[in-house]
Amino acid sequence: MRLKAVGDRAVLAELGDSISESINREVMELNEKVRSTASEGILETVPAFASLLVYYDPLVTDFEEVSQFLMGISKTSGESKKETGKLVRIPVCYGGIHGEDLPFVAEHSGLKEEEVIEIHSGRDYRIYMLGFLPGFPYLGGMDERIITPRLSMPRTKIPAGSVGIGGEQTGIYPMESPGGWQLIGRTPLRLFDPKMGEKGRYQAGDSIRFVPIIQKEFDEISQTPEMRW
Repeated sequence: MRLKAVGDRAVLAELGDSISESINREVMELNEKVRSTASEGILETVPAFASLLVYYDPLVTDFEEVSQFLMGISKTSGESKKETGKLVRIPVCYGGIHGEDLPFVAEHSGLKEEEVIEIHSGRDYRIYMLGFLPGFPYLGGMDERIITPRLSMPRTKIPAGSVGIGGEQTGIYPMESPGGWQLIGRTPLRLFDPKMGEKGRYQAGDSIRFVPIIQKEFDEISQTPEMRW
């Protein structure tokens, strides 16, 4: 584990140099240890692909103390915890007005649109980190057959709930925003509402399963976005 100072109020703990499930699990394990171990001055943690950013109160502690704390808990085996992440099912209406880039993804992959949908929704995706936008999940484990490059010219406005592919990754835009990923579908669920201060339906370490739905179901769920899935 490599530790770096980030300004005067954060420590970055790097656990690796690549994107892999094993390293990400180590990040989540360290994050859980930090959150569950009382340490004066620790304010917040932000897990990423292969690192953990730990914010602290510089009036209470400092880089050296937090670094020693992190090194100490990283060496403790403690109780071997089972995977704590939950599986979140996300209904998606693929193609058409909700996924205008689905034809391009299919053509680029040498597949039929139905095959792209089957492949994309045929596995569970681990959430490696949240970023770019509040609640935007960076998902790992997408099938290599549907890897598609990002748009050469990003869109200035993408509807909230849009599901896209960007290179080797897939993700969901939780709110309206610019973006350059290939749009293949959209979920009617409200994933994040900053006005209500919601924490969102998922967090880093959870898994997402995309469930194909038709337009009628999309409309029905849109009327009751709090429907449990």
